Amino acid sequence: MKEKLINLIGEENVLINEPLKNYTTFKIGGPADYIAMPKNKEQVAALIKFLKEENINYIILGNGSNVLASDEGYRGVIVHTEGLSELSVDGTLIKAGAGVMLKGIANLALENSLKGFEELSGIPGTLGGAIYMNGGAYGREIKDVLKEVTYLDDKGNIVTKGISELEMAYRKTTFTGKGYVILEAVLCLEKGNKEEIKEKIAEVTNKRVTKQPLKYPSAGSTFKRPAGDFAGRLIEESGLKGYSVGGAQVSELHAGFVINTGGATCKDVIELTDYVKKVVNEKFGIMLELEVVIL
Repeated sequence: MKEKLINLIGEENVLINEPLKNYTTFKIGGPADYIAMPKNKEQVAALIKFLKEENINYIILGNGSNVLASDEGYRGVIVHTEGLSELSVDGTLIKAGAGVMLKGIANLALENSLKGFEELSGIPGTLGGAIYMNGGAYGREIKDVLKEVTYLDDKGNIVTKGISELEMAYRKTTFTGKGYVILEAVLCLEKGNKEEIKEKIAEVTNKRVTKQPLKYPSAGSTFKRPAGDFAGRLIEESGLKGYSVGGAQVSELHAGFVINTGGATCKDVIELTDYVKKVVNEKFGIMLELEVVIL
């Protein structure tokens, strides 16, 4: 297995028995059998083809900012997208690889006086992850600036589709659960005033710093927003701020976040979120749904 992976993507790009806590923002997770880091679209295609032919479990991972990894780790191959790092600008269009961090895109947009990405600038994830789940913040979603996406379909073909051909809804897209691999995308922004863009990014950053528990590892917003309400409000009104199981805690700063106060396990987080769902449902008749993906 190791030799085959090395032949496909190079020895320096194959890691063995790596703890997933080092690859998720929650800082939770046991060892993955293999972490493979392809460096371009062609390597991704060849790698996925091999894994499918050999019937080997695999999953795509970017910055791991919306992921809760198992304490037992992962039996199979984690395909890490950090090598898909192309980033360029052409007029009002930005082309970026799936492994590019959203902050990097925001910085490039600012440098070129392009507006429309400010609200997304603070999300600690990659472009691929944001597209996969239609990530968003402060009233803006990735679909609002997306022009086209290039991806590997379930038959191994590299396909490019425009936004009108993609199903993009709240935390759900064409790519959710389909086995497609996002490779790169083109974003369409607008010309703007550089100082105003800079001020907007600073405003968004300040909101995150003052209202979110950034001092602790987490996976961001733990639950999806229920229709007509906010998970954080429901959890807070249920008296669950600060409630903890082991090292996992409902943040005292923002009840919509479950944080790792130190040494939290996947089991701790699941027990805690199950309890939160139960209490909120009993009080409000609303069953919260996890936004975090359990690996």
